[in-house]
Amino acid sequence: MYLKRYTIAAFIWIALVGWYVYAYVTQRTVNIDFFGVPLPSLSVALWVILPLVVLYLASVLHMAIYSTLGNFRLRKYDKDYEKIIDEIADTYLGKQERHYIFKTERYKLLGTLLENSIIYPKGDVRDKIKNEKIEKVIEAIEAIKSGEVADLKRFNLRTDNELVIQNTRNMFKKGDLKAEDILSNKEKYSENLRKEVYLEYIKTASLANIEKYKEYLTKETLNTILSRINADENSLYIPNEDLVSLVEGVQLDKKDFIELSMQLANAHMIPEDRIKLFEVLSEKNEEAIDAYIFTLYDLGMHSPADAILDNSQKDEYQNFKAYRALKECAKNFNIDIFV
Repeated sequence: MYLKRYTIAAFIWIALVGWYVYAYVTQRTVNIDFFGVPLPSLSVALWVILPLVVLYLASVLHMAIYSTLGNFRLRKYDKDYEKIIDEIADTYLGKQERHYIFKTERYKLLGTLLENSIIYPKGDVRDKIKNEKIEKVIEAIEAIKSGEVADLKRFNLRTDNELVIQNTRNMFKKGDLKAEDILSNKEKYSENLRKEVYLEYIKTASLANIEKYKEYLTKETLNTILSRINADENSLYIPNEDLVSLVEGVQLDKKDFIELSMQLANAHMIPEDRIKLFEVLSEKNEEAIDAYIFTLYDLGMHSPADAILDNSQKDEYQNFKAYRALKECAKNFNIDIFV
């Protein structure tokens, strides 16, 4: 009941009771002692409506107290509602460090579920949601997914956030951000993104710039660099000493070194340079010895390859020894099938 309506109704009722007593019961005045204290002489009608006035004041006080408590309760719900909206937005954005404290049990349950969930907006839901904060979040997400660049500064996302990475990737593809700006800024851009950019960067970069950021070298990037040797476009000349340095920057096994030799053969690397390269690599890394033997046999340099096999243990390089034995029996096989 609204306080104004209640007050009007109460005063009408009090007035009617007082009028009825005064008009139809008695018009006398009486003196009343209140715990030994004599009270003024008043009409009976006034004495009758006095408890009603006290009751009205007590009821108003009662309603005011519970209304205040109710307002505090509603305020908790309102604040928790704002927090749940913030948490939904953070969940959409992929924030990992989200933790909200809720005052009400219902929102506490929803908050716990959201905190331990990964959710994404599905389809175009902006027209169905009448909340400005979530609308802006969805708008940014949709823009990034469509290849556009969005302003994410207001969301305070970490550099390793997927949306930030994709947004930066979009900027790079559109030419709004240079590769060297990303590669040279470790604190601002994630390592995975820098490696992705490096993979694109080395397709056209000079040898000096490739070596400048060779900390991002991987097997994939190394293969891309080697594919530029004697290529028709963006050809790259790499001296042996620089090539050794690049190869040493990647952890390779025996199979990888052999594949490296095959790739250089397909790139028509000068045979002398190829032999020298794997001779140096084999001296620095035992994993490259098989590739060195393979290279010697592949280029028809049987004597130095046989010398390595003769000085090896009985159980070593069995595949190459089998190839040599067949070769001695006038059986010609491609060395590729022995590796």
